[in-house]
Amino acid sequence: RINGQSVGRLGPRDRRKAGMAFVPEERLERGAVPEMTLAENSFLSSYGHGAAGLLSRGLISIGRTHKLAGRIIDEFNVVAGGSRAEAKSLSGGNLQKFIIGREMMQKPDLLIAAHPTWGVDAGAAASIHQALIELAKAGSAVLIISQDLDELFAISDRLAVIYHGRLSESRPTREVTVEQAGLLMGGSFDDATADAGDHAAEA
Repeated sequence: RINGQSVGRLGPRDRRKAGMAFVPEERLERGAVPEMTLAENSFLSSYGHGAAGLLSRGLISIGRTHKLAGRIIDEFNVVAGGSRAEAKSLSGGNLQKFIIGREMMQKPDLLIAAHPTWGVDAGAAASIHQALIELAKAGSAVLIISQDLDELFAISDRLAVIYHGRLSESRPTREVTVEQAGLLMGGSFDDATADAGDHAAEA
C-alpha cells in the first residue's frame, strides 16, 4: 500500500502514478538501456510522474528531456559526456548515480532501491548513501534491499529480514546487533527474538 492505496495488483505505470520509484539491482538492461542516451533513459521512467511536460499528446519534448538529464548529471555529480552520452559509456558508479538521480528527481512518496551501491567505488557509494538519506529526510519512504549489512546498519532506521519468503518483524536498526541479524538471515527468527529479549533484560 502506498499512501493508503492498494497497489499490489497494479502494473508499473500505475504504481509510479501512485508515487513509487524504483532502482533495480541491474544497472544495464534493467535500470537503463545501454544504447540509449542519458536523455532518453531519463524519459523512460519520468514521463508519467513528477516530470511534467516531457510528454504532450503523444509527442516527446526533446528539449525538456535533455534539460532533465542535464539536471540529473549536475545535481548528482555524474561524470558523463552530457545528456547525449550513451548509458553504456558511463562507469558503473556514475550510471548508478544517474539512475538514482532520475528516480529521486520524481520526488516519490516511496523509493525502493535494490542493492543501490553494488559494484561501485567508495566515493560513489558515499554519494548515493547521502542522497538516499536526504530523500528520507525530505519525507519520502525509502526501502533499501541489500545483502550488505554494513550498508544497512549505516543508513537504515529500521531493519527486517526475508528468509525463504518469510519476513521478520521490523525493528529499529540501533536495537539489532550483527549477531541477531545473522540469526535472522539464517532463518532463526525465534532465536534472534529471544536474543534481543535477553539483551533488553540485561540492559
